Amino acid sequence: MRTLALRGGARVAVVAAEWRDAFGVVTRGRVQLELRDGEPGPVLGRDAGFWLRGTGVRALRNPGRRTARVRIVTLRSQDRHPPVNTPRTSATGQQRNDMNSVNDTDVVVGPASGRAGHTHRLRGLASTGLIATLAAMAATTLAAALAQAVGVDFAIPNGGETIPLPGFAVVTGFFSVVGIVIAAALLRWSARPAERFVWTAVSLTAISLVPPLLAGANTATTIALLGLHLVPATVMIPTLARSLRARTD
Repeated sequence: MRTLALRGGARVAVVAAEWRDAFGVVTRGRVQLELRDGEPGPVLGRDAGFWLRGTGVRALRNPGRRTARVRIVTLRSQDRHPPVNTPRTSATGQQRNDMNSVNDTDVVVGPASGRAGHTHRLRGLASTGLIATLAAMAATTLAAALAQAVGVDFAIPNGGETIPLPGFAVVTGFFSVVGIVIAAALLRWSARPAERFVWTAVSLTAISLVPPLLAGANTATTIALLGLHLVPATVMIPTLARSLRARTD
């Protein structure tokens, strides 16, 4: 018998071999089951019992802030096939029944547990994101230069200024880094980070198309600005989504 303590927000992967003959009971707080495909499963409250063998559950999560505890009882071979002989006697003369003797061990899992693996995933995501950011900046700047070459002036009536080419690179880089931060947050706290990221990024991209339509620029400039908003999105969104999927599978 052992106790699994999950601190607030903690996640522990389910190892099939460890749960082969184990039965869990939530003794404190709440525990959420994470299903095979990353979907959030049911939330079990206090005194709820569960088996995990053959269920496809891949992790246990604590969705709350307070520490949750799960008492795990593992059936041993002699428990499955009880012996028929009488209890043995120890050297002190006290009788001991092997069937009733248990090893009570506490296992604490918190945000610091598995920190190395989580840090490794974040670093991999950040590295992929920064490379994609550089690619998005280069692609956007090149597209803006091509647009200028065919006569688009990028002049904004409000203020009468013309957007310089370095400005496209700076803005693209800034919002790409914002996308990386959003992806990292979802990787940490969401059970389906890739799907949530795609939905969030597409929504923000759609919102970003509104200002060019309201800027009052000529038709060529407006179309070019709309296209330049889509260029980095086509680079960043698929790249970060693939990276999130690779780190949550």
